[in-house]
Amino acid sequence: MDATKLRRAIARTRLAPVAAFPKRLARVARHDTKLLKVSARWLVTSREHHNYTYDLTWLSKNHLAWFVSVVCDTPIKQVRTYLQEIEKDDALRRHIEQTTQGAARRGLADRQVRYARRIGWYAIVRARKPRHIVETGADKGLGSCVLAAALLRNAAEGHPGRVTSLDINPEAGYLVHTAPWSEVIDLVIGDSIASIKALDTPVDLFLHDSDHSKAHEKREFDVAEAKLAPGAMLLTDNVTATNVLAEHAERTGRRFLAYRETPINHWYPGDGIGVAW
Repeated sequence: MDATKLRRAIARTRLAPVAAFPKRLARVARHDTKLLKVSARWLVTSREHHNYTYDLTWLSKNHLAWFVSVVCDTPIKQVRTYLQEIEKDDALRRHIEQTTQGAARRGLADRQVRYARRIGWYAIVRARKPRHIVETGADKGLGSCVLAAALLRNAAEGHPGRVTSLDINPEAGYLVHTAPWSEVIDLVIGDSIASIKALDTPVDLFLHDSDHSKAHEKREFDVAEAKLAPGAMLLTDNVTATNVLAEHAERTGRRFLAYRETPINHWYPGDGIGVAW
């Protein structure tokens, strides 16, 4: 009996799990060894302790382009152009690198600029041309600057807009204080729920990226609902952890779609973008 026939014969017996164990063990070992190497490298080379940044795989970027194309009803070629814009924005990259180098919190931030799924935020803003964006959770201000870069491009094409970035931490947003990005960003320090209630301008695009507990995320969307402009779009950066936005979309008669990113050479499995429209 040749090897192939022998394996097939064993597969039909009670010995099958025992015979398959070495192969299964080898596959797990290869996966875990790679992950350990990537994790060890990150511990030595990165300073980040949350809000991890990384690049996306080519395939993940392609899926992100199609995701934006669908939710924004925009041709895929145009979306790819938007993604290329943010990745080739040298002025923004220099600003982030230089500001991070001189920031008081530089010990917890990497100088290398890696946007991850935020390039999707950029493309959505370029496609939708919102007049008013509200982002909850500014942290360093990386996402705020990405949104601002899209708004500046929109303004140059005759579609001005502003982003209101909310954060409870008084030290948040150190990247947002430099022109031209600061010219379209309003940084508000305080509780996000109270800040949303105080908004006096209709919101065209609302992005949840603050306290990622299910209860708080739900409160933000519930409170934001009364502040939305007709046809507004809702985004969550918490889509891999909760079903809050999907449930909100169902209650309010919206469509919902989720995208999950795939990082390059990072121990973190990635996050994603949820959209209700």
